[in-house]
Amino acid sequence: MTNADLTASATEASPETGDPATGLKWLLAVGGAIGFLAAFVLTVEKFHLLTDPNYTPSCSINSVLSCGSVMVTPQASIFGFPNSLLGIGGFAIVTTLGVLLLSGVRFPRWIWLGLQVGVSAAAVLIHWLAYQSIYTIGALCPYCMVVWAVTIPMFWYVTLHNFRDSRWVRSLSGYHAVVIGAWALFVTGIILTRFWLGNG
Repeated sequence: MTNADLTASATEASPETGDPATGLKWLLAVGGAIGFLAAFVLTVEKFHLLTDPNYTPSCSINSVLSCGSVMVTPQASIFGFPNSLLGIGGFAIVTTLGVLLLSGVRFPRWIWLGLQVGVSAAAVLIHWLAYQSIYTIGALCPYCMVVWAVTIPMFWYVTLHNFRDSRWVRSLSGYHAVVIGAWALFVTGIILTRFWLGNG
């Protein structure tokens, strides 16, 4: 199955069973694993930085792409512990759900609604953190951006699946890839304008 096939099938749930599209199953399994790995590595880097203030994280590339600059800010621990721990727990759950779906398991409605709450909260959090990174901290964490990149499509396609029976979602489903592409271009444009095309 090609990437185009996965994208095209992302919203095509079975009308009889509500079984999610194959593309969504793979998105949860693979995207969850990528997000988990990014959150895990970021947590390890955070621990190194806590034990050695002079440690330079592997993701600190320059003054703009600098995990170290981000990890020492209050925004990196908004609940009193590293935000990446939320990612480890959340993405572990998402990956497990994706693997179970690929194995043929069908979930009751309450699990899908719970997943909706989780990805919605994650989407709100990463957008707030993105704003803080771009406009307040003035630095970008590459591992954090990986998390942004997998969270946004997860939120979008889980939402399309859960509300597939509503008229507005059915109308958006035909343009699902356009929405994701515009979303990505918007965020990319903000980053480029702030750090490379503007005065930042």
